[in-house]
Amino acid sequence: MAWVAVTFGPIRACGPVGALMAEQDGGLVMRDGGEDMTAARSMDDGTPAPASVDLYWLPLGAGGHSVRFNGMVYEAISSLMERRPRCDVYHSALEIQVPTGLYAVEMTPVPNRRGWERGVVAGGPVGVSAAGRVRIFRYEIRCWRNGVIPDLRYAVASPVRVSNDRAIAHRILELLPTVPTATWGRDELEAGEMWSCNSVISWALARAGLDPETIRLPSHGRAPGWDAGIAVARRQLTLVLAGQAA
Repeated sequence: MAWVAVTFGPIRACGPVGALMAEQDGGLVMRDGGEDMTAARSMDDGTPAPASVDLYWLPLGAGGHSVRFNGMVYEAISSLMERRPRCDVYHSALEIQVPTGLYAVEMTPVPNRRGWERGVVAGGPVGVSAAGRVRIFRYEIRCWRNGVIPDLRYAVASPVRVSNDRAIAHRILELLPTVPTATWGRDELEAGEMWSCNSVISWALARAGLDPETIRLPSHGRAPGWDAGIAVARRQLTLVLAGQAA
């Protein structure tokens, strides 16, 4: 990411937040590598092709010295204001494997106006809503088929397998174009903390039926905006259920 938050408020605490919710085949799966499943398809015996949802924790500013330094300054000020230990700040991304390919899901700055080349499905302003008319003050949300996450090699304690369920993988892909596109760095949705790249990822997981609150952060890490995505997703799900019951 190329931005550092300009506002301070409630943020996600340092350290682990619990064990990942149990999946049908036994819970958290941490992988160090793994086979390339980009060309996944139905097996010869007719069984469904593999599907997976992997989450990556990327250090703020990985690969960019300026952003990393600004992030360290932000975290130093934030921790001082909130009287807590300093943490490592992470932003999150997903790789989603389905039979049609491997999708890279991430919020990033907008490098140019050719969003179709990167699988862009949504976007919003950064810092100030009115500034979003200018490209450098906008973010984009990518769902990039056979695309790349540029800083993936810097990921920590990753990937984290959050699901092997094909229906959930497809559900996340279907949901992403409808993700809220609030102003990055602000709490316009009254979720209790700023909206960020982490909000998009946790929102998508929660709306797809997973429990992001139980996903473990890297040691001494925090992910600003993660709780905001969960809060907004649960609010929306409550409205959906209320509408179904009416």
